[in-house]
Parts: sequence; structure tokens; C-alpha cells
Amino acid sequence: MKIALLGYGKMGKVIERIALERGHEIVLKKDEFNTYEGLSTADVAIDFSVPTAAVDNISNCFHANVPVVSGTTGWLEHYDEMIALCNEKKGGFISSSNFSLGVNIFFGLNEYLAKIMNQFDSYKVSMEEIHHIHKLDAPSGTAISLAKGVIENSNYSEWTLDDAKNNQIHIEAKRIGEVPGTHIVNYDSAIDSIEIKHTAHNREGFALGAVIAAEWLAGKTGIYTMKDVLNLN
Repeated sequence: MKIALLGYGKMGKVIERIALERGHEIVLKKDEFNTYEGLSTADVAIDFSVPTAAVDNISNCFHANVPVVSGTTGWLEHYDEMIALCNEKKGGFISSSNFSLGVNIFFGLNEYLAKIMNQFDSYKVSMEEIHHIHKLDAPSGTAISLAKGVIENSNYSEWTLDDAKNNQIHIEAKRIGEVPGTHIVNYDSAIDSIEIKHTAHNREGFALGAVIAAEWLAGKTGIYTMKDVLNLN
């Protein structure tokens, strides 16, 4: 399978290694210094770039009739626009805040726990996410996905980085060293606390999940999620 890499930073290089190990060919390694030449020859593209480049990367894929997997976060104000373009061009698209198998299991656990905890008003939910100092957006896309998972299964209405009011979920975002990614969901009461946590030990899980998603998406049209890829629906 021919893969175009859109973004060739640390994650892009890990994705490249895993893709080659799985027998794929890299036909484009796009960064800020080169063009999209070679994109149209790809069977699928993987976008792990920066928020300012993601929309151009994704739209170029749709115009080139190349299905695209995007793990870039921080651009979601343009998400509806990209969905409309995908539908118009009959493209294939998966956008996820996190492609790790473990994190996607964690998403399901988070939603299940939220349904249970919604019965108990004495507990207040909060979240913490820790990432390396190079991460540009805060809170992380994964933390936002976790907050949405709680909101959809409880009486909470929104998340905030500030002090939380009645129906708000406080997210604390920390940038420390080279931490790959840690996410904590905490339910706290005057009596006790319940906490679930996911800790990434390196970038391998994110990269492998992205390649698996690309393998699954190649040849398809439509808009999908990692639940579709991993059959977690």
C-alpha cells in the first residue's frame, strides 16, 4: 500500500518506520519545505502535522481523491467544513484525537463510568492531562474527547480550563518535559475519590493505531471513527 505522510516530525518518523515494517511504501513525506507532489499516487494519507497545516493537508487529500487519516488536533473549528468537503468529493476520512488502542478502550471505560456516576450528585468530575512541552494545543484533543464522553452521558454541559462552575468539567493541562501523554479522569467527593488513568509510555501506540486505521480506510469512502476501525461500536 502506498502511503502519503502529511507532517514529518517525531510522530511522522515513527509512523514511517512502522508503515515500512508492515510492508507499505511511503510516496510523500510532506513538511513545510516541500509540496504535495506524489499525493495523488497514494492509496491513503496520514496527517500528523500542526493545527495550522491540517486543514490544507486534509482538503488537498479530498481534492486528490485520497482517503485521509488525521491525528492532528487543535483545528476542530474547521471540522464541519472538512466533513462537508469530504461528502462533496466522496472522500474517505477518519479524524481522531488519539489512535492508540489503549486510549480508545479508555474512551469506552470513561463513557461507561460517566453513566454510573451520573446517579450520584455527591461526586464532582475533573480531568488532568500531561504532555511534552512541544505540544501546541491545550487541552489535548484526547482530553476534549474524554470530556465530551462525560457530557454525552451525564448532566454536565461543557468543559473549561478555568475554575469549574455548576455543570462544567475542569480540565487541567500540564506541559512537562517529554511526557508522551497521560490522561486522568477523577470523581471526587467529601468521602472518597474514584480515578481512571491512561499513561502512554511512548509514541508507538499512537503511530501503530494510525497505520492500522490507514490500512482499514484505504479504498473506502465515508466518514468513520476509531470505533469502526477497532469494531468497538
